[in-house]
Parts: sequence; C-alpha cells; structure tokens
Amino acid sequence: MERSPSNVSHQILFLNGFSSLLQYRVLLFAPFFLVFVYSLVANSALILVITKQHTLHAPMYVLIGAISALGIALPVMFVPRMLISFLSNINLISREECLVQMFCIHYCACFQSTILLGMAIDRYVAICLPLRYNDYINVTNSLIFNTVFVIRNTVVIVVMVGLTIPFTFCKSNTMYHCFCEHTSVVSLACGNVSRNYIAGVVAFCIPTTDCIFIVYSYVVIFMAIWKSPSGDSRQKAIDTCSTHIIVICVAYLSAMTAFIGYRVNAVPPDFRVFISLMYLLVPGCFNPVIYGYRTKEIRVHLLKYFTFNKIDLS
Repeated sequence: MERSPSNVSHQILFLNGFSSLLQYRVLLFAPFFLVFVYSLVANSALILVITKQHTLHAPMYVLIGAISALGIALPVMFVPRMLISFLSNINLISREECLVQMFCIHYCACFQSTILLGMAIDRYVAICLPLRYNDYINVTNSLIFNTVFVIRNTVVIVVMVGLTIPFTFCKSNTMYHCFCEHTSVVSLACGNVSRNYIAGVVAFCIPTTDCIFIVYSYVVIFMAIWKSPSGDSRQKAIDTCSTHIIVICVAYLSAMTAFIGYRVNAVPPDFRVFISLMYLLVPGCFNPVIYGYRTKEIRVHLLKYFTFNKIDLS
C-alpha cells in the first residue's frame, strides 16, 4: 500500500503475513488448522479431567487448568481469521477490531507468565514450608494474589493499547503479520511513537519480572530438595518440579525468540511472523502433552476417560 498524507488515517488495515509466499499461502492452511484443532482438543480434555475429578481440585491442578484455558483462548483470538486469509485472501481488519485483538492477545500472554509464577510459589510453599502450606495457600491469599496481578496486568496492557488509540495510521495500512501485534501496529502510526515503544518494553518487563521470581523460587526449591533425605517424596518433588521447569523453558524460550526476532534487522519478515505464531501456539500445544504425560494423577484420569472406564467422582 502507498503512503498516505499525514492528515489521513486508515480505518481498514491489511494483515499480510507470509507475504512472500503469495499464492502458496494456501498450503499453510492444513498445518495451522491441525495445530489449532489439536490445541483446542488437548487443552479441553485437560480442563475436563481437572474439572470433573474432585481429587484434582488442589491449587496446583487449578493452575494447570488455568494455563490450559489460555491455550484455548489465545488461538481462538486470531487463528480462525488467519486460516480464512490463507484460503481466500480476505485479510482486512478494522482499526477498532485490530486494537481489541491486540489488547486480548497481549493480555492473555501476560497471564501466562503470571500463572507460571503462581505454580512456582505453590511448589515453593509445598516443598520448603510443607507444615504451613494451608496457612499460605488458602482462599484469602489466592484472592489477594489474583487481585494484585490482575490489576498489574490490566493497567500495563490498557496503557500500552490506550497510547495507540490517538494515533493516525498514515504511513501505510499493511502489516506484515497474521495478527495485530503491538510493534507492527505502532509501525504504521504517524507522529512521535516513543511512548508506545516504552510502553511495549514495560509490558515485556511483566514476564521478565515474573521469570526472575520463578527462577529464584526453583533455585531455593532444588536447594531444599538436595538437602532432604532421599526417598519417594524427594523423587516426587523432583519429578513435579522438572515438569514445571520444562513448561517454563518452552514458554520463555518462545517469548525470547519472538522478542529478539523483532529487534534483529537481518531476520526475514516471514520468519518473524513464524516465530511470533510459535510464541503464541507452541506453549498451548506443548503443555497438555507435558502435564498429561509427566503428571501421574492427570495421566491416570486421562487414560480412564479416553478408554471409557468409569471414574469414581466421589
């Protein structure tokens, strides 16, 4: 699209991800459709088991259910539109819808790291302070934790998106992306956008800060495990923590790859689009496999459901 006069603001934007593939974009439909369906089915199965099985209503499993819900919500926000564009080249999106999509995607992405932090805190208390677990991990403290982090995430993302609203999109109306991502949207805006880039960096500080506390928690946890006598309880603690660490590594490696990809000029645009999609899709596909396979309590009930054996829900 050609550059427009500075007093003209585009109200319709084009999402032109994988633009170099041209007519071959249709070949992307099948793999992304399969990933989308798998993410919905696998995460729904995990949520179903956790919801139906009373023994899985402990805080840790509730958090696993919450991160599975994100594994459903994130793809739903952009994958259907992306799949339609692959088949029909209908890649238009209104300015307002784009801003709403941007808010929802970044908001959910923030909560992914928040839930991982909640898991780390739960494991820290369970392993390092087992006799006081019920004193710390209770309804009151959970409400405080949820309220504080909901406010934090909401304020940061509302400010980030809100700073974008007044801008006129006069440079172009084409984003070389498959969804409305903050950096891509701001690149279309005219005027001084430095505050928006600062807000984007602040938003990135949310998962970074959470990561620091997560790493600290697991360092303390493994120090406590190392000092404890060997036995079944020690091995169970190692297995549980290693499962969460695998999930954390997948989430943060995906995020870091996407973040670096947008700041290295030598990276091809289509590859940037690909790693951004992997950042949003891979954790949601990977988590059900890890939790379903490595968490015995979940694995047993999943097998019972899918082999049509009766589960005692009492």
